[in-house]
Amino acid sequence: MNTTEQTRPSSFEETLVSAHRTMMLSEILKLAIDSFKAAKTRFVLTALGMVIGTASVILVVTIGMTGRQYILELIQKFGTNSVEVEYAGGGATAAERVRYSDFLTRDDEQAVLAQLPDVMYSSPVMDMHDPISFGGGVVKDTLVLGVSPQYQFIHNLLVPAGRFFDDTDESTHQKCAVVSEAFAKERFGTSDSAIGRTFEISGIPFTVIGVFKMSVNDFGQSEIADQTILIPYSVVRYFTGTERVNQIYFSMRSMDEVPDAQKDIIRIIKARHRPDSVYKAQTLKELLDLADKSAQALTAVLVLVAAVTLAVGGVGIMNIMLANVRSRIREIGIRKALGATYREIKLQFLAEALIISLTGGVAGTIVGLAVPLSIRLFTDYQLPISIWSVIIALTAATVVGVVFGTVPATRAAQLDPVDALKYE
Repeated sequence: MNTTEQTRPSSFEETLVSAHRTMMLSEILKLAIDSFKAAKTRFVLTALGMVIGTASVILVVTIGMTGRQYILELIQKFGTNSVEVEYAGGGATAAERVRYSDFLTRDDEQAVLAQLPDVMYSSPVMDMHDPISFGGGVVKDTLVLGVSPQYQFIHNLLVPAGRFFDDTDESTHQKCAVVSEAFAKERFGTSDSAIGRTFEISGIPFTVIGVFKMSVNDFGQSEIADQTILIPYSVVRYFTGTERVNQIYFSMRSMDEVPDAQKDIIRIIKARHRPDSVYKAQTLKELLDLADKSAQALTAVLVLVAAVTLAVGGVGIMNIMLANVRSRIREIGIRKALGATYREIKLQFLAEALIISLTGGVAGTIVGLAVPLSIRLFTDYQLPISIWSVIIALTAATVVGVVFGTVPATRAAQLDPVDALKYE
């Protein structure tokens, strides 16, 4: 019985303390808001620094993500879904490597296609150089590539004039050619005027049926040069007199399939050749990963730069709050004389700093999101928006309010009530 009676008062006292603290917190917030109402201009100007800083963080992240997306899309146009396979030699000595050459053939391509159904496109590549007459006695050594019709899709080639050769041209061994824009302009004047015209490769006339160009600058990542002629692989064999190919391209459905496909392709090809023959497969996935990491690092650097703006806004909050403490010394003395504790005074001024920071942070977040949302709404550009940028910006605003509001709040709480009441 005694234990129960002792427990009840203790429990009741804890409830009273909790209620008192809740009341005090609401009173602290009310005092902070009343302080802002009495100095609206000062409050707005102080919060403006946080608005700019928070909006900067969100916009910088948006710009960084947009740049990253743009760079990755450009690199993907190089053919990041593709695996390029080539013969790298074999044999223990240089003489053996020459004598026992074990080059790739189209049978290797067909074997891979038969065992890997996920391959979308494939093409052999056989290159040769031939002196081409450009008129006026000008003769240039020009690159000629023998490829299949699917080569166009592997390298995302654009055909602004004419057409690319198809399976019928390949199977019937048509003497047709698709030439680069640089070749068409130098040899025939314009791309359109090149269509239907003829020129000779090793004395055999070829008809230009199309003009191609790269969809994006590949920075030397492919075998295509400025002056390049593409002809069916079935025709280039007449000039080389061999069944071998220099490279074989295999294009997968997605970039995620490339690593496994790279291993499978090498396994299938090696099984068809001598054990000591070496074949290597190259992809652009490493380049894509490097560009992704570089873009992310750049975004992180820009976010840190934007964080400096938040720090500047925090310094502004601290300066205003220090001036606020100085102008309200008598008020602080009166509150302490009426029983306000160190904790309550500190919380009051810390709450004011936090409210300024968070108000500016929320307003800055709205401004920062309004820009990309407006662009997405009124234009065709779909700028990426990250919820993490909002979380980071609001968290940073909260931290800035607490960090830069602590010094003024502590100074206010440490004032001597007697000296404060005497202050004029």
